Amino acid sequence: MKVGVLALQGDVPEHLRSAGGLLPEGSVVALRRPEQLADLDVLFLPGGESTTIARLLHGANLWTPLAQRLREGFPVLGTCAGLILLAREIAPSPFGQDPPSFEVLDVRVRRNDYGSQRESFEAPVVVDGVTGRPFPGIFIRSPRILSVGPNAHPVAWRGEEIVGVRSGNVWGLAFHPELSDDPRVHRRFLEESGFPP
Repeated sequence: MKVGVLALQGDVPEHLRSAGGLLPEGSVVALRRPEQLADLDVLFLPGGESTTIARLLHGANLWTPLAQRLREGFPVLGTCAGLILLAREIAPSPFGQDPPSFEVLDVRVRRNDYGSQRESFEAPVVVDGVTGRPFPGIFIRSPRILSVGPNAHPVAWRGEEIVGVRSGNVWGLAFHPELSDDPRVHRRFLEESGFPP
């Protein structure tokens, strides 16, 4: 089985390291070309700049084939910018033009709603199925989940606030698990996607 990390912009090395540390050598690849998609069983959409990633997806001719695979139930975990690109609806943001999205995760989000880079923070997060101590949630210019539709359900919380959502095989997190040294969220997603622990 093959795991892909969209490798056009953003926290690509961090996702490659996090997923690669859980799987046999050669199981995790950097996705840059449309022909690579057919070989993948799972995909990580990294944190980064959502408008830039959307533009690069179109430029690499990856948007349309990835949209098709997502409609077919392709397992994907989007973190921060990845959550934005998966969301059903993006509320208008004061931080410039919002990107298009794949509209496969039944949530409404707003970009950068926790503030600017200077207002980044770390906070404990409870993640469904992740046992032990709270997960170290790293929030950097993160989107906020404004509402969750009937076709999705929460999977992560910062206190009472929902910071992670799942709809079938599609997961979206407002925080950056790839920037922590804690592999539990990656492990949980991979196990739910059929990979051995």
